[in-house]
This record gives sequence, structure tokens and C-alpha cells, in this order.
Amino acid sequence: MSFRSHQPGRRNFLKLAGAAALGAPGVAGGPARGASSADPPAGGLPPLKITEVRVIVTCPDRNYVLVKILTSEPGLYGVGDATLNGRELSVATTLEKHIAPLLTGRDPEQIEDTWQYLYRGPYWRGGPVQMTALAGVDLALWDIKGKRAGMPVYQLLGGRTRVGALAYTHASGETFQEVEDAIRRAMERGFKCVRAQVAIPGLQDTYGTAAKKSSEEIAGRVPQQAGLPETELFEPSPYLRTVPKLFAHLRAKLGDEVELLHDVHEKLEPVYAARLAKELEPYHLFFLEDPLRPEYKESFRLIREHSTTPIAMGELFNTLWDCVPLIKEQLIDYIRCDMDHIGGLTNARKVAALAEAFQVRTAWHGPGDIAPPTHAANVHLDVSIPNFGIQEMVFFPDVAREVLPGGPTFKDGYMNVTDSPGLGTDINEEVAKKYPYKRAYLPTARRKDGSVQDW
Repeated sequence: MSFRSHQPGRRNFLKLAGAAALGAPGVAGGPARGASSADPPAGGLPPLKITEVRVIVTCPDRNYVLVKILTSEPGLYGVGDATLNGRELSVATTLEKHIAPLLTGRDPEQIEDTWQYLYRGPYWRGGPVQMTALAGVDLALWDIKGKRAGMPVYQLLGGRTRVGALAYTHASGETFQEVEDAIRRAMERGFKCVRAQVAIPGLQDTYGTAAKKSSEEIAGRVPQQAGLPETELFEPSPYLRTVPKLFAHLRAKLGDEVELLHDVHEKLEPVYAARLAKELEPYHLFFLEDPLRPEYKESFRLIREHSTTPIAMGELFNTLWDCVPLIKEQLIDYIRCDMDHIGGLTNARKVAALAEAFQVRTAWHGPGDIAPPTHAANVHLDVSIPNFGIQEMVFFPDVAREVLPGGPTFKDGYMNVTDSPGLGTDINEEVAKKYPYKRAYLPTARRKDGSVQDW
């Protein structure tokens, strides 16, 4: 599809608006008397309909679920991401069997109405499967709207508020020295902010690390499992002893110029999370990520009362209403929902607007288990809102880029998007067929006594 073909339509729209301002006949009063509401206004864009919804499951390095929405305008389509790691086929089936039949014939430019219809219409609403499916549709519709307008999506959101989005990457290792070395490599690439994770002595396969793999090889991705999930071992006491020592080492070796972050990954009970946040205060973290399970919203008060370490939360949230208590009571400093699991750009910008009113900044989830269209949508929103904080990012392998070209760029610590109309991403369907779905799971975790632990 040639994006340039849509630029004249944009110019015609501007001419139409100018004619309306000058009182041109048949413009200021809307459609001429007797004209059907389905008829295009004189000089305007013709009606647009969704003609097909394709659900594409592919595994270039890891599994992705993509949504491609085709329209009645030849060559005009949108691409969205609907990946839910470990439950990909649940989302794909929801899209194919339940959502796609509802979309054919609808106007793709009615994004908000479509969002409300798909969210509120089923009666049984919410949950990660349905919200991820909804996100895939939503991103594809924003992609279509941007392409039809001849504009990048951030322009449709109000234009730029900044020249780029501050980004952080991941660094990990088996030892403090390995983590330090990984951070130095990230700094050499231009990163000003790095999330640090270390293996915990006596515990196998600690979250955020992988034996015999560098941080660059991990790149935030969880290895694919063809069989049953891996099981990690976790105990709070060695973890709580080790993490403050890691950051003491990093500050002593790296100084204060680099911003450091750490992900608890919802593993701790409230009193332990408060203890960790307090003990990390001397090392001035940019933020402590996801210290509690999402069910424990009231327990964030305990952390807040005992520590000034900034807190980020929201990776497992699915709706705007999950975010309300923590934002309204200012119990967190960064809201870090996954746009792909919260219903897409339409819902994420509402979360950002709510957060702005309470001095909470955004830090959207940006791991390797969501595809480039979501990463692009993250950055389009990042550069257009006033209360952006930081953006998690990963570098995709070449094989994923072959299937999913485009996406955000990275330079000197900041992410950015091009001025290509829409989200600036695409899918090569023929190449995607070369990489069929492979059954995959996220790991699970247990305590030393054999009981199940949150991963």
C-alpha cells in the first residue's frame, strides 16, 4: 500500500474545512437536503467499511497473535497486536470465532464506539483474553485511521509534547559483577536507565536471569518451552538479603549518573515489599517495579508509609478501573499497564489522562512478548501526553523484524517513531507462514517446601 496515495485526501479535507469557514454552499449545513447519510459529503472521503478480519498466529523467535483488518478502500488496512504470552490460542480463537463476525461491515473509523461495543456488549466482560483481543482490534483501527488521514497516530492524539521517549532496558547476571558489566554495555549503547536483576544464591533460574545467556540474548524474552512450563524456585529471605547488596555494589561501581530500576515481579507479601523499598532508599532507584500482586491494592499504603522509593505498578491490570484506587490515592508514582492487555490505545490514553490529574506518570510495559505494533503504539502515546515517565523496550531479533517490519527506533537513550501514517508497522503474511505456532508457556514458581509461589 502506498501511504502517499492518502495525502491528497487529507488536503481535500483541509480544503473542505476552509470552504466551510467561508460559508460555501452545501458545506456548512452538512449533507444537501435529501441526501442519504451514507452518501459522501461533497469533496469529502467516501464511507469506509471493514471487509475482512484476519487473525495471524506466527512464531518468529516467539509466538505472536496479529490482527489485520481490511477495508473497502483498496489497499487500506490496519495491523494490531493481540499477543497474550502462554495463552495465545485462547485470544486467537476469541478473535476468530466471536469478535471478527461482529466487525464485518462496521465503520473502522468509529474507534470509540467499536471499543465500547466489544467491551460492554458481551455482558461477560474484561479479563486478559478478551482485553487482549480487544487491544488487537483497537490498534488495527488506529492504524487505519492514521493511514487514511495521512498522519502518524501521535498527530491524531494531539501532536508531540516531547522529541523522544526516555527508555530503559534490562541487565542481568549470575553475579553482581555480571550485572555491572551488562549495565556498562547498555550504557555504551546509549541507555541512561537500566533495570537490574541478579540470580539469588541457592535459588534456581531466578526471574529476570537465565543461566549461560547474556542480557542481550535474553532481551526481556522468556525462552520458549515446547513441553510443560519450567519451574523456578523462590524464597523471600535470600531475595531480600541479596537485592539491596546488588544496588549497593552498582552505585559504588557506577556512580549516580545511570538511573537504576528493579522488578520484584509481584513476588512479595506486603510487609516484605515495604521492607525492600525502605532498604533500597539509599540507592535512589528510578522506581521499584510491581512489588505486590494486583489483588493487594490496599497494601500499597504500607509501602508508601515506610518508604520514599518510587513505585511502579500495573503490568497485570486489564481495565481502567484496576488503576483507579492506586492512582487516586497516589499510592504509586508510575502506572505501567500493558497496552496490549488493557484494551489498546483507546483505553491506555484514558489511563494516562486519569494519572495526569494525580501526578502519576506512565511507564507502559514493553517486553519481548508483545509485538512491534504495541511497542509502536506505546511510543505514539508516550510522545503525545504530558505525564509520560519512561518506556520499557527490547531489541527484536532479525527474524521478528522480517515478519513484522517497522516499529519504534532507539537512539541515545530515547525511543521514537517515524512520521509514516498510522502506527508505522506492518506484517509480511507470506513470511509469517514460515514460522508456525509453537506451544509455549511462561514459567511457574514454587517455594522450597513444594508449595506454589507467584512467578
